[in-house]
Amino acid sequence: MTDTATHVSGEKARIGAPSIAGFTEEGENLSPMNAAASPIGGDAVKAHSHGGGAGVPDSSRAGRLTSYKLEDFAPLTGREEDFRFTPLKRMGGLHKNALTGAAPVLVMTGAKAVALETVAMSDARVGSAGVPEDRISANAWNSAAEAKIVTIPAESIGEQVTLTYTGDSTEAAAAHLVVIAEENSESVVVIDHVGTAVLAQNIEFDVREGAKLTVISLQAWEDTAIHAASHLAKVRKDGHFKHIAVTYGGDLVRLTPSAHFAGEGGEVELFGLYFADAGQHLEHRLFVDHATPHCTSNVLYKGALQGKDAHTVWVGDVLIRKEAPGTNSYEANRNLVLTEGARADSVPNLEIETGLIDGAGHASTTGRFDDEHLFYLMSRGIDEKTARRLVVRGFLNEIVQQIRVPEIEERLNETIERELAATGN
Repeated sequence: MTDTATHVSGEKARIGAPSIAGFTEEGENLSPMNAAASPIGGDAVKAHSHGGGAGVPDSSRAGRLTSYKLEDFAPLTGREEDFRFTPLKRMGGLHKNALTGAAPVLVMTGAKAVALETVAMSDARVGSAGVPEDRISANAWNSAAEAKIVTIPAESIGEQVTLTYTGDSTEAAAAHLVVIAEENSESVVVIDHVGTAVLAQNIEFDVREGAKLTVISLQAWEDTAIHAASHLAKVRKDGHFKHIAVTYGGDLVRLTPSAHFAGEGGEVELFGLYFADAGQHLEHRLFVDHATPHCTSNVLYKGALQGKDAHTVWVGDVLIRKEAPGTNSYEANRNLVLTEGARADSVPNLEIETGLIDGAGHASTTGRFDDEHLFYLMSRGIDEKTARRLVVRGFLNEIVQQIRVPEIEERLNETIERELAATGN
């Protein structure tokens, strides 16, 4: 197994500056389907990605451009730090074309007191939780004909709703959703993506003071789907945001969850599970922005890969600003490669601008089956095929059990079994 881990506690640190000219911690260009190859880091990121707003000089995240305007983002070439792993030629034009197709139909079920509205993009609540951080997100923002707003009432407890997006078109489209968890509410929102689509999507999560919001986002598309989604969360004072991304469908899925703390005492948990088959490209890029004191974040993503040219990408960025003393943060990514011909790229990044933290660390592991685990099971009379499946299920179950919605957990366990059976693993 390949394992890298860094832990920092009680000291000032900055991780991410390249130590070899021409390389970043991600190494060389890793996407042969992009138009060209050029490693970028530090100031070059700003030069090639059309600059960025105020921030720490030579920083991977603090100086990143955010804008509602598509024209503020330069056309993508594949040389940008955020897109070096992404096969742009497979993006269905989401990064460059007008998104004029019909968006997947959204239906809400299970609601009691939760309201679903359709509003104009000019509604004041649109943009309350975030600003686009890349060109695809800005394109979706400018192309969406309308926005859907889901509001969980203040003080409500135990609300659980399912939002199902059903697509049936391969024309490039845009969608926008805002989920508002009002003060001291406690709720679970399941966002289920099914059918097929070529979709650029923005989802905002406004977690207000004292609210507890759990989001389960299922990317369960058919094999032809292309999906690029930005999930933008603002967590206010004493808010708790738990986000679980489950990705196993589609030809190409690129998910970019961002969580920004906007008040003391906030907590963010970001979990993810992905299972890539032959030819699939599943990409998850996370950003946790500790901009206020005494907040906590925990990130854990796990993935399994099988089949020729199955490719997963995980990039986790955590920024602890100088204004955020008392921060406690940890992020980790674990990948299990089941067959030859599959590839997992994993890059944890950590930037710390203050020494007054409670703790921070990151880790990444990518490898094959643990021979000792297989030997242990087989020595007790379990055949190799069954033993391998038990190892995979055990590996992924740490994420499955975070869902805590029985019907979703059952559905996911059945999906894992089907995936393993497809290649005889």
